[in-house]
Amino acid sequence: MNKAFVKESSGDEDDDLPEGATPLPPGSKNYISAQGYQRLRDELMHLIDVARPEVVQIVSWAASNGDRSENGDYHYGKKRLREIDRRIRFLTRRLDKAEVVDPSLQGDNDQIFFGATVTYANQAGEETTVTIVGMDEVDLDSNHVSWISPIARALIKAREGDTVPLRTPNGVEQIDILEVRYPERQAAQPGRA
Repeated sequence: MNKAFVKESSGDEDDDLPEGATPLPPGSKNYISAQGYQRLRDELMHLIDVARPEVVQIVSWAASNGDRSENGDYHYGKKRLREIDRRIRFLTRRLDKAEVVDPSLQGDNDQIFFGATVTYANQAGEETTVTIVGMDEVDLDSNHVSWISPIARALIKAREGDTVPLRTPNGVEQIDILEVRYPERQAAQPGRA
């Protein structure tokens, strides 16, 4: 194929970054929980084993119908195939850089690290509880915040009872750390290591 018709990729992960996703900070690991890693891996395998073959079959069928210039099934299928391939590349890169962390190993630690669930109070006395998770596990509806978010950066390495500064758009606010919890370690199931 003539190089004039081939899109040159910069090789940068940001080329395949989904809308709203945060790129990994340069040189950092992609910290993630075992559940988050499994969820991403399951999505990747579904795309490879189920979604992509289905779309390839539709595109093949649409192409066999002849004239492609006004063939909606063909054009939509090709577009969907590009989206699936972009997501596969993104997930593959994220999983390759993933560093699985088991927060349950922290036990009764009162210091804040990845995986901690932290209850804190702002200067007005309003309490908030957040769980520090990987970038690909963020769910603001469940108060799961990324380890690179401003609140997590303010909390990490602090201890229960500490007061730490939090930079906000309205200036620096002091927050009091009220409680630090980690998930309990799961007992090994019979037949599993």
